[in-house]
Order: sequence, then structure tokens, then C-alpha cells
Amino acid sequence: MFKGSLVALVTPMSEDGRIDYECLERLIDWHVESGTAGLVVAGTTGESSTLSKTEHAGLIRRVADIAAGRLPVIAGTGSNSTRQTMNLSVEVADAGIDGYLMVTPYYNKPTQEGLYLHFSTIADAVDKPIMLYNVPGRTAVDMLPETVRRLAGHPRIMGIKEATGDLGRVQRIRADCGDGFGLYSGDDATAREFMLLGGDGVVTVTGNVAPAQMAAMAVAAVAGDADEAARIDAGLTALHRDLFVEANPIPVKWALERLGRIPAGIRLPLTRLSADYRPVVEAALSAAELI
Repeated sequence: MFKGSLVALVTPMSEDGRIDYECLERLIDWHVESGTAGLVVAGTTGESSTLSKTEHAGLIRRVADIAAGRLPVIAGTGSNSTRQTMNLSVEVADAGIDGYLMVTPYYNKPTQEGLYLHFSTIADAVDKPIMLYNVPGRTAVDMLPETVRRLAGHPRIMGIKEATGDLGRVQRIRADCGDGFGLYSGDDATAREFMLLGGDGVVTVTGNVAPAQMAAMAVAAVAGDADEAARIDAGLTALHRDLFVEANPIPVKWALERLGRIPAGIRLPLTRLSADYRPVVEAALSAAELI
């Protein structure tokens, strides 16, 4: 089971929108050195919705090659099409990845039975662990704990990234699904409490800019060290909040640009961070002692 700070990795791009693979290599080396517990590639933060199928598969393969077993790589392969999700997942199965992250189908708003059949059908077709991803704020569908309980019985569904911010779900899903089912926060602002309540880790945006701090906080929280987790998290509070002043990944890509880690590229329809918000994000970086 994955544990700790799993970073939802940005996809660095040049100003003309091309993927910057040299920069990507430097980012991954930084995460290895910083103690990041794993990388989630080609998810929302990685701008997966703007990638062509060829780019999507190629990005996953390149990250796995660069990581070279130094830390786990979880491939974001989810979409709102069961067949498309299944085909992409099978295509990258030999890429050296350690598992998949699959979001609930967005826009078409399936029923709970539809969600169950979507994920169980895909799980039957793949041979690597699947982390479910529930983020109703983006998808307009909420996978309820009872559906998670049904899916947890599948041998290849290993856990869930729960991004509702509802801490009451941690203990309910744990009670329903048992200790062997992974529980991961998808909400940086409540991740510390999530892990202290029994969660196994966090899929984090903040970890892009503060990887060592998030790694240390997650280690403390998963171990139940509330005081140490709170001490570290206090310096990250502004980042947890202000990396979402505009739609993710707009602020976090600007923050990484400000730190000199990536160039300024981002793909339409997303745009660079508005000038009015740049001092806000800069202040959050300062509060975390990153600048």
C-alpha cells in the first residue's frame, strides 16, 4: 500500500505549450531528494485534459523511466468514458508504473450503479492496483461510501483519493472497507486531520512546491504524532489555501515558476495566474519560508 505524501505532479511546459521533459527530470530528482513518497502523473494537476492520447501515454512512460524505481509512480488514466479509461490503462500497463489513479466519470453524471460498473469493469481488465478518485467539486458526481464499500471487494481496487473535504468519511470508509484499503486525502487543507483520523496519505498539490515539508508532515500524521504534524502544517496553511485562488493548476504552476523550478507554460483554456493574485501566492510561499 502507498503511504505518505504522494505529489500530484504538474506537467512543466515551455511558453508555447510543449512538454519540457528536461525540466520534468529535474522536478522528479527534486522529489526523490525531498522524500516524496510517490508521484501521481497526468492527473488534474498535470493538465491531463489538455493532453492528446499520445502525449498522455508518453508522459506516463517518461515519468516512470525517469523515476526508475526510486519512488512509486501512479498513472492518472481516468476519463468519463469507461472504454477510453480501460484502453489507456492497458496501453501504459508495461510502462513501469505502480498503479493507477482513476477519477469518477465527469460531466455525464452516472448513477451509483454506473460508478460501480465503470470501475469494476476496468478493474477486471487491468493487472495493477487502482486508486479511486472522488472529487465531486470537479466532476458533478459524488461516489458514496456504500459504493466505495462495494468496490473495495475487488482485488485490484486498493484505495481511494477522497477529495470532498468531509472528514466524517475517513472513519466510515475505514470501518466499511477495513485496514487493507488505502485512504488518501485529496484536500490539502484537511489532509493533516484526515491522516490523523486513520488515513494513509495525501495526494497533494502543495507538495509540488514544498515537497520536503509535506513529506515530513505526512510521516508525522500517519504515525499519529499530532503535535509534530501540526507544527509542520502551520507553515503550509497559506499554501493549502492560496494555491487554489484560481483553478488548479494555475496557481501552483505560477508558484513553481516563481521558485525557478519550471518555465511559464500552461495550456488553454487555462491561463497564467492573474496579476492580482500573484502577491497572494508569493506571500504564501514566503510564509512557508520557500522564498
